[in-house]
Amino acid sequence: MTDKVLCVFGYDLISYERGRFQVKLLRIKAIAKKELTQIRRDPLSLAMAFLMPVILLFIFGYAITLDVNNLKTVVYDLDKSSLSRELVAEFRESGYFTVVGKANEHKEIDKYLDSGKALVAISIPEDFSENINTGRDVQLQVIVDGSDSNTATIALGYISATTELYSQRIKGAKIIPLIDPRVRVWYNPELKSRNFIIPGLIAVIMAVIAALLTSLTIAREWERGTMEQLISTPVKTPELIVGKLIPYFLIGFIDVAMSVIMAVFLFEVPLKGNPFLIMALSSIFLFGGLSLGILISIAAKSQLVASQISMVATFLPAFLLSGFMYAISNMPAALQVITYIIPARYFVAILKGIFLKGSTMIFLTFETLLLTAFGLIVFALANKKFKKRVF
Repeated sequence: MTDKVLCVFGYDLISYERGRFQVKLLRIKAIAKKELTQIRRDPLSLAMAFLMPVILLFIFGYAITLDVNNLKTVVYDLDKSSLSRELVAEFRESGYFTVVGKANEHKEIDKYLDSGKALVAISIPEDFSENINTGRDVQLQVIVDGSDSNTATIALGYISATTELYSQRIKGAKIIPLIDPRVRVWYNPELKSRNFIIPGLIAVIMAVIAALLTSLTIAREWERGTMEQLISTPVKTPELIVGKLIPYFLIGFIDVAMSVIMAVFLFEVPLKGNPFLIMALSSIFLFGGLSLGILISIAAKSQLVASQISMVATFLPAFLLSGFMYAISNMPAALQVITYIIPARYFVAILKGIFLKGSTMIFLTFETLLLTAFGLIVFALANKKFKKRVF
């Protein structure tokens, strides 16, 4: 008899818990449906949700590049010999230098560099061909505009390589160095900056979009006066937040898929890893980013303030401290410590690893765990911050 009572009691308990779970799902579904209705009625939100990632990726993808080509060059040729003309042709045919003018006197070089018409100036001495023919050392003066240190450094490398090739061709024999390095570049053999910029750019854009989308949700309810109605319902705080997250999670998921497609087919970035792994780990990142937006929306209670906070809290850290543009190892020690709390840092590493290296989950476990921890912590903070009462 006792066993039968326990069995019935256990069955009733399971049925009760199952009923409670179904009620929770119905509440979450109702909140999600309500949010989808609001999104459909607001075409500006739809445009921001779907067009902004595409526009930002298109603009930044073509605007941001670390490749240095077409270095504007002015030539001051005092020798005016066939050998000096061959040297100028060597620079022009390298594909990195564009001769924009020829100076007749040395002071004209200053005008070209001061006005920005040229970044490099090549001054060929009078005894250039004579020294080459007699086997003596030749001094070639090259002036580089160092106002952009990155461009200047790359230009100096191009100049050294071009003059070395010219010397080998003139002598008719290859100079055998003491060390003969056989260099092989992995993951990005063509050294195209676009190949590592685009994956990182996707991470930065999604960090901004995810937080920006949900930063308006709770604040919108307060401004429209509908929050009081939600508070009066039996909907629990976690159910409300999850219901608010679901529509934007689907939108963010579509945005990530569109960005990956653009990266592969428009920007021709090689995708060596598993695209399904990208989408799976992107889901974890989206959960954290959307939860951060909800937390900002709860704290701000104003759409204008919430959108401003979300931009500052996501764009600048993601752009500057995620390793997207600047190597974290080159930053000051204090900033390197701060980067550990920037979720975009781990998402940038994940996307670059999957795109360029074909990394599997084994190599991305650390980043995945930290993204998961960030999402859970922010979601818990949002639940704690939201109070079901009217102030």
